[in-house]
Amino acid sequence: MLRRTFQTLRREQFTVQPITFLLIVILAGAMLLAQFQHEARASNLQWQQFTYNGPAGSRPYFVYTPENYQVGTAIPLIVMLHGCTQTALDFAIGTRMNQLAEQYHFIVAYPQQTSLYNPALCWNWFDPVNQMRGSGEPAILAGIVQEIESQTNRWTIDQQRIYVTGISAGGAMAVILGATYPDIFAAIGVHSGAEYGAITSPLSGGGAFLQGGPDPIQQGKAAFAAMGRFARVVPTIVFHGTSDVVAAPINGQQAVQQWMETDSLASHGSYQADFTSPSSTSKGRVPDGHSYTTYTWDDTNGNEVQEYWIIDGMGHAWSGGSPNNFTDLKGPDASLAMYTFFKNHPMTVGKSL
Repeated sequence: MLRRTFQTLRREQFTVQPITFLLIVILAGAMLLAQFQHEARASNLQWQQFTYNGPAGSRPYFVYTPENYQVGTAIPLIVMLHGCTQTALDFAIGTRMNQLAEQYHFIVAYPQQTSLYNPALCWNWFDPVNQMRGSGEPAILAGIVQEIESQTNRWTIDQQRIYVTGISAGGAMAVILGATYPDIFAAIGVHSGAEYGAITSPLSGGGAFLQGGPDPIQQGKAAFAAMGRFARVVPTIVFHGTSDVVAAPINGQQAVQQWMETDSLASHGSYQADFTSPSSTSKGRVPDGHSYTTYTWDDTNGNEVQEYWIIDGMGHAWSGGSPNNFTDLKGPDASLAMYTFFKNHPMTVGKSL
């Protein structure tokens, strides 16, 4: 339409008065601007920013909604927790989780840490106040989920299919959310993260990331205690690179072992896994990329509870995704693997908030 308008102008510019021509140009420009604004609004309907304010504090967050989503259709929600020095947008672009949301039809939420609360934009997973239910950042992140659920004019969230995953500090926080809010999160993903309570002092910095945390059996018991009356088996999928110099590879193993103990205690005997005896082991290699090994552990009924992906030669980066400072395209697609794992693990015990 706009192209035809300008073509008409070119044909008629010598037959109209200068002032009339100027008004037509202004009108056409206004039409063009209106079109761009409309397109921007349509685009923003998919990527929207909000601010959560609750008793424990406030944080901004972004929500991605698939283009053809219709309110009233209950679909899953995946919460994505970025790592240090990252933004929500960095994480969305790098992981390509929004593209998967379009393909498989789910909502994605990206809480954002701010420099006011951590200069490096890290989630403060190492502070004891942020390792328990009802306080600090876990309460804020749980509140963001509840706020999204409550906005029924925008989304209809399947409450049995709410998940959380993250990388580095975000991965460590995902572990904490699995322990403190097992009634909200059906399953969790941990990428280059750490076990529950790997650090319990803000002054200890990244020591656990460099050398690993305490005994994972002990921390598994601590995570079970943090669950309280909401205790249930929380399926977990863990990704870690063997060449990670920021979060040493031992952290991935400890995260698996910690959750093995926590889920064993929560299962009332139906899950008695042995880290050294996985239910299955498979190997693969990305074409022209990294080789990797995937281990799984099942409960006594043959239901998979845990997955552990070890990527040979990968550093501290999200495996797969888009070219980004925080991704390694030579690794298997962690986003797809996590979505697939989540899809197979809806909540098995009703919520009791």
